[in-house]
Amino acid sequence: MNIPTQMPRLKGFRYPREIIAYAVWAYHRFALSTADVEDLLAERGVVVSREAIRL
Repeated sequence: MNIPTQMPRLKGFRYPREIIAYAVWAYHRFALSTADVEDLLAERGVVVSREAIRL
């Protein structure tokens, strides 16, 4: 996965930009539900709510 180097700062978010970028990429690339993305991140040790993924 290629994460653009010129990403906006994502100020005010609780998670690092790499985590946010991965969740957004997986959500759109594979047409996953927010629950699926939540499960994928949980397997990697990141606890995030479905609402956070949706936003």
